Amino acid sequence: MREILIKPTLYKFKNFGEFAKEFNVGKGDLVFTNEFIYTPFMKDYNLDATFVFQEKFGAGEPSEEMIEAIFEAIPFDSYDRVICIGGGAIMDLGKLLGLERPDTVHNLYFKKYPATKTKPVIAIPTTCGTGSEVTEISVAIVKDEAGQTTKLGLVSEELIPNTVCLIPDMLKTLPWKPFASSAIDALIHAVESYLSPSRATMTSELFGVKAMELILEGFRRIGENGPDARLDYLEEFVTASLYAGIAFLQAGCATVHAMSFPLGGTYHVPHGESNYALFPKVLEKYDAIKPDGKIAEFKKTVARILGCSEADALAKLAELENKILPLKPLHEYGFTQDDIQTFADSVLANQQRLVVNSYVPLTRDLIVEIYSECY
Repeated sequence: MREILIKPTLYKFKNFGEFAKEFNVGKGDLVFTNEFIYTPFMKDYNLDATFVFQEKFGAGEPSEEMIEAIFEAIPFDSYDRVICIGGGAIMDLGKLLGLERPDTVHNLYFKKYPATKTKPVIAIPTTCGTGSEVTEISVAIVKDEAGQTTKLGLVSEELIPNTVCLIPDMLKTLPWKPFASSAIDALIHAVESYLSPSRATMTSELFGVKAMELILEGFRRIGENGPDARLDYLEEFVTASLYAGIAFLQAGCATVHAMSFPLGGTYHVPHGESNYALFPKVLEKYDAIKPDGKIAEFKKTVARILGCSEADALAKLAELENKILPLKPLHEYGFTQDDIQTFADSVLANQQRLVVNSYVPLTRDLIVEIYSECY
């Protein structure tokens, strides 16, 4: 099995100023970010770069319409290098700005136009969840061929940023709830890649387990001392997110992501939170269907990290996650009984790149069962 390993060059800096000096940020650079990140961390440096804020093009996660508007507003020949600084949406959009412009965004995502990188991309994450800074995926909300709204991942090695810079200081202003949902998202990346039956590699296991260790230790501290305990552990959280991204670059994500994409795309539930809404139930089903496979090793790992028995590992994990972010039933997001069947069809039609990585065969009946019990 071929492994991509770690394609970007990795750096770590104490603050944005160190990064800007090292990379000589200035004329010819397009810095794609959010104003609420720019103002406290970048504004005072008065750099001669072009700063563009995502929120000018709409709120929420990337969509076909948003990407088309960004392409129209930022001429392709107006910059030489892309620097994307922000959360998962910024990462996904910044990767696209490094590509040759497609005829339409729809054709790009439905593989009717090739993804070809023509400009270098530097990624600086300011959350601790997506891992998008090291992956070959850019996710957007699109209309599928049946006219249904869903999330779809564009997958190509051309999307992997050239350089990743970690600046833990830039996580300090991240509010508690986005922090919690993004950290749980990173945990899900690590777990899904670890359990992947067809694509797991030595690299994915190594980085996945280390990500789990760092994240669960951070959760333990927060569970004991409250949300502010994260502020002394930001370097570990942002590093764990990157490690989890490296893990799923190798092994891919699976059932949780496949089933969360219609939820997030239809009801605009933040990505980490939509994954978390399904995560405990998916693990429960895995353990019930195939308890003596790789999930047995996963429970040993969780038991070791949390200091509990293997038999209690999944329950203790769910209990700790619930301290970080209380689990909500799907109906509280707007999900309806009718969505159970519609979303099941959408998963099987649009998310096969994820479905194939499921720890157990992801049948339509199993999808319906999970949605129904999470409802």
